[in-house]
Amino acid sequence: MKAIQARVTGQVQGVAFRWHTQEQAQRLGVVGWVRNEVDGSVLVHAEGEDDAVDALVEWCRHGPPSARVRDLAARAAAPSGASSFEVTG
Repeated sequence: MKAIQARVTGQVQGVAFRWHTQEQAQRLGVVGWVRNEVDGSVLVHAEGEDDAVDALVEWCRHGPPSARVRDLAARAAAPSGASSFEVTG
């Protein structure tokens, strides 16, 4: 099992990035959350099987078609014990 936190920057707010991320996470069996930050970035907390979390992070490097991802910075995080993947903030 793996847990990460990733900050995605670029044109990632106002383009349904959070909802598409939730859809991808659910498809991959990843739990956690995604939220908009006041600085214009999107923050993702993801937990699950290593390959599934890695696949979600890779998807976030591009995001949905209307997004323009400039950068993604991921780091290990403490598991939160989430049971689903939620859109917050």
